[in-house]
Amino acid sequence: MKRIAGVDEAGRGPLAGPVVVAAVILDPRYPIIGLNDSKQLSELRRNVLDRAIREHALAFHVIEVDAAMIDRHNILQATLSGMRDALRGLAIVPDEALIDGNKLPTDLPCRARAIVAGDALVAEISAASILAKVHRDRLLVELDLLHPGYGFAIHKGYPTPEHLAALQRLGPCAAHRRSFAPVKRFFAADLFG
Repeated sequence: MKRIAGVDEAGRGPLAGPVVVAAVILDPRYPIIGLNDSKQLSELRRNVLDRAIREHALAFHVIEVDAAMIDRHNILQATLSGMRDALRGLAIVPDEALIDGNKLPTDLPCRARAIVAGDALVAEISAASILAKVHRDRLLVELDLLHPGYGFAIHKGYPTPEHLAALQRLGPCAAHRRSFAPVKRFFAADLFG
């Protein structure tokens, strides 16, 4: 049986919080009905599928790449690094990795292919998309408790009007990505060090 790992991320676009990357090897003996791109699923459906994936997958690994690493290396390099680490963290070495997007990390433990829109086309990538999104959403709820006033539990760090207004009112917190334009302006003006 060929072991295929799906890899996807959640959180490349937000102004705050980590990018989360997941790698998943599904068990063909336990097909999971309803897998799809996490963005196409309701929060309730994602949570149900997250539990099913965690119970029935042959292996999975979830990695958080924090805002500091994103700022140090840029979002693309930080994401590619997270993809490599997620694959290396699997308890089973896959025969092949199918990675959502059009770029591949280097130095992988197996051969790999990039698949554009793979999260809507390949079950393993859909599963990784769901694990990454659910994990990241839960982290942002925790960040909301640590940094009240920004509304992280609601907008998950994305640059919504509410988030931008909170950023203007409160300034950036430790969870914000300093290299991202709306946040970077605060540091360029030397307002917050």
